[in-house]
Amino acid sequence: MGRILSDMKTLLSFLCGAAVMFGISAMSGSNPAHHVFELRLYHVHEGKMDALKARFGDYTDALFKRHNMKSVGYWVPEDAPESQNLFVYILEHSSRTEAKKNWDAFHDDPEWQKVKAESEKNGPLVDKIDNYFMDPTSYSASR
Repeated sequence: MGRILSDMKTLLSFLCGAAVMFGISAMSGSNPAHHVFELRLYHVHEGKMDALKARFGDYTDALFKRHNMKSVGYWVPEDAPESQNLFVYILEHSSRTEAKKNWDAFHDDPEWQKVKAESEKNGPLVDKIDNYFMDPTSYSASR
């Protein structure tokens, strides 16, 4: 029961942060209604969080930009144990079709393949990835 409450608290904290980011982004006028958002949750192998955060900060975010993938934000839960093994981020895409096209180009990018291989020379950083495509509701600030 405690684990379920902790998971719910973590998810609620994340969603509140995401709502703030969506609101800020909407106020700047950068999110046309037809855009889709992709929520990605990375379940990180024990002891690999710092390496994953470094890979995103040093390489992945720039590669996303190169492949027309707009980062809305990156988060790590505040509370353990999720703070040690859950990395969360949201991307903005112009459509699901463009998201697939951009992800395919990203995965085929020789620089990404090199970065991934080098960062995982001592084993994979991520155990599992959950992803969800999301549309803002009619009353969302991100519309």
